[in-house]
Amino acid sequence: MITLQNIQKVFNKGEVNEVCALNDVSLTIQRGEYLVLVGSNGSGKTTLLNVISGAENVTSGKVLFENNDVTKLPEYKRSQWIARVFQNPLSGTAPDLSILDNFRLAALRTESKKPVIGVKAAFKKLVQDRISTLGMGLENKVEQAMGTLSGGQRQALTLLMSVMDHTDILLLDEPTAALDPRSAKIILETADALIKQYKLTAVLITHNLRDAHQYGSRIIQMAEGKVLKDMDAPAKNELQLQDMFAWFS
Repeated sequence: MITLQNIQKVFNKGEVNEVCALNDVSLTIQRGEYLVLVGSNGSGKTTLLNVISGAENVTSGKVLFENNDVTKLPEYKRSQWIARVFQNPLSGTAPDLSILDNFRLAALRTESKKPVIGVKAAFKKLVQDRISTLGMGLENKVEQAMGTLSGGQRQALTLLMSVMDHTDILLLDEPTAALDPRSAKIILETADALIKQYKLTAVLITHNLRDAHQYGSRIIQMAEGKVLKDMDAPAKNELQLQDMFAWFS
């Protein structure tokens, strides 16, 4: 469970360009919940993800995981619970390393970085088996450099890498924004399958309400650094979906 208590995040405090990105946000995300954040640019969505991950320190308020105060815990220490996929497919991977070496690093995300895990044939077979589930034909190209792949391929592999080591929380920061529709569909379906398989708590940022409706168990609209609307359950049919579009308009 993730609990945010009266979170305020101010950038450039006391300066002429001061911006209040989060304004007294209180929010509880239950274990196993798939929360979707929607809202216009600048509404505070990514800042909220950064506060959860520890990439941004709060100006005031508290962040708790399972009732443990992690407010002052840095991002690298929160990695024992959190995996993240970014909007830019170039983020989150080492482009000059092979696909296999990237998976080796992912398997050591919360461990000391010793060149032990992944050197055996069994690990290579495990990686190939997981990659084959994507249907992209990459399982026989694991020695290929990650940087030679398309954006969609890298995002799909990054998702698989996110669960190579233990994780409880998956943060998805507009992971399909830079992708074509076919690749976007693969990414969201893969994420949904992994969330269900590993019983993850997930937070997705998207501008696509249909994706929010299809995948999320809860939808929150943000505006001007605040939670504007909170829908506990998504619409389940086309008529309800139309109502949801009107509700978020």
